[in-house]
Amino acid sequence: MNVIKRKTLIEYGTKFGDAKDQLDTWYHETDKAQWSGPQDIKSRYPSASFLHKNIVIFNIKGNRYRLVVKVDYQSQAVFVKWFGTHADYDKQNF
Repeated sequence: MNVIKRKTLIEYGTKFGDAKDQLDTWYHETDKAQWSGPQDIKSRYPSASFLHKNIVIFNIKGNRYRLVVKVDYQSQAVFVKWFGTHADYDKQNF
């Protein structure tokens, strides 16, 4: 998968230092992955949640943080949309 906005992930890792290692791991795993549908994500990330329009929510550092991405399976692209605490996630409208 081609992760769009790698720079944004790095910035999130700087802002939320305790999540940096897990964001880096997620990036490297996703960069090497080839997802053809939600089942491919679910097999590697069982706690991932799926919303409308191919938006996927990943739990980072347990359930302390949430990473929101949009997946385009056809073009093999993952667009980073948002990252933050679980409490801040509850205030978002995706």
